[in-house]
Amino acid sequence: MSLPLDEMSTEDKLRAMEEPWVDRSGTPEQIPSPEWHGDVLADRKARFRRVEVEPTDWSKAKQGLRDRTSED
Repeated sequence: MSLPLDEMSTEDKLRAMEEPWVDRSGTPEQIPSPEWHGDVLADRKARFRRVEVEPTDWSKAKQGLRDRTSED
């Protein structure tokens, strides 16, 4: 399968990347997590507990990414 990336807007490209992730999220046990990912998660959890970072609602985070990458 090939997408016409040079003809797609940034928003369309983000949607094209998001759809497979939404599809795969229904069966996370079929996607092995690399070892380093556990280390990253542990570090982020520790930073969160030390209040070094604030949580962000996922829908707001996605919208923020879309806003920052939208084409004028």
